[in-house]
Amino acid sequence: MRTLRRYLAREIYLATAFVMVAFLALFAFFDLVSELRDVGRSTYRLAQAFIFVGLSLPGHVYELFPIAALIGTLYVLARLAANSEFAVMRTAGLSPLQAGVALVRIGAVFVVLTVLVGELLTPAAASMAQRLRLVALGAGAGQELRSGVWVRSGQSFINVRTVHGDSTIAEILIYDFATDGRLASISQAEAGSYMGENRWRLTGVVETELMPEGARLTREPERVWHSVLTPDVLTVLAVDPQKMSGFDLFQYSRHLARNHQSSVRYDIALWQKLSYPVSALVMMALALPFGYLNVRHGGLGAKIFAGIMLGVLFYGMNTMFGYVGVLERWPAALSAWVPSVLFFLTAVIMMWRIERR
Repeated sequence: MRTLRRYLAREIYLATAFVMVAFLALFAFFDLVSELRDVGRSTYRLAQAFIFVGLSLPGHVYELFPIAALIGTLYVLARLAANSEFAVMRTAGLSPLQAGVALVRIGAVFVVLTVLVGELLTPAAASMAQRLRLVALGAGAGQELRSGVWVRSGQSFINVRTVHGDSTIAEILIYDFATDGRLASISQAEAGSYMGENRWRLTGVVETELMPEGARLTREPERVWHSVLTPDVLTVLAVDPQKMSGFDLFQYSRHLARNHQSSVRYDIALWQKLSYPVSALVMMALALPFGYLNVRHGGLGAKIFAGIMLGVLFYGMNTMFGYVGVLERWPAALSAWVPSVLFFLTAVIMMWRIERR
């Protein structure tokens, strides 16, 4: 049995690697085409575009791991079934349970790789790619509204028009409220640079204090501003939550909760970080029934096409439940785990129906 497991592992690893390389080449091509429209702006050149695309690949590896595992496993099992090799393995004593256990042990490597890529490689590469692009384009980041980035910090609401990749910001508005909810002051600054230890050096500061007896205007060429706001908190708004590490998601979710802001989007992304590595095992379990279907149920090409469609369906459902969970404020764990649970139940039902025949 150990020999069969090693044989299956070798074939599945090679097939999955081939599928992953093919997908990465396709995604890299589309990313490069998308970046070409910005080449020539400011200092953004073709070399920077290639580097940006290269740094984006770890994120694609993380997203595509379950789909590549599904197609790779399905291809191997379907090919073995077409060549009657899988029938010989079953005759030699390979039961469905043993085949499932073998796939779990093989898939454990995919789980570990998914965690390593998602927690270590992807966040660092995505951050580097974003900073490279921002510096080259000289553009702002994280502008989810036309007015820029809005962040709450304690009793203050902060609007940053432009966030640069070198820990500097520009066009800052700070609205300070008193404990009774009264607007106490409005501060405007032309630019700011992070000094460390929650301190910012603001330049071109104009502060308007609102008091019962009237307003008082103060101008300062430079001011040190103390705030819990850090470049990491600002930069995180420019990075897709799916490409952040679980620790960063947890920290930012806590930051939003402390400031009484909605953290549903980041809570769902955090739970998806926990569920996504397991998805590779679920996809491999979904591929197992195809090894028990004979040639009459479709040739090798038809089964591979079915695997691609199932992978696309899983990716679409995973994305859809994430968006719907944010809109409907579903429990984060429910939004993250439902697609994997549904596909696992589908695999179990398929195996049950095959065993009944």
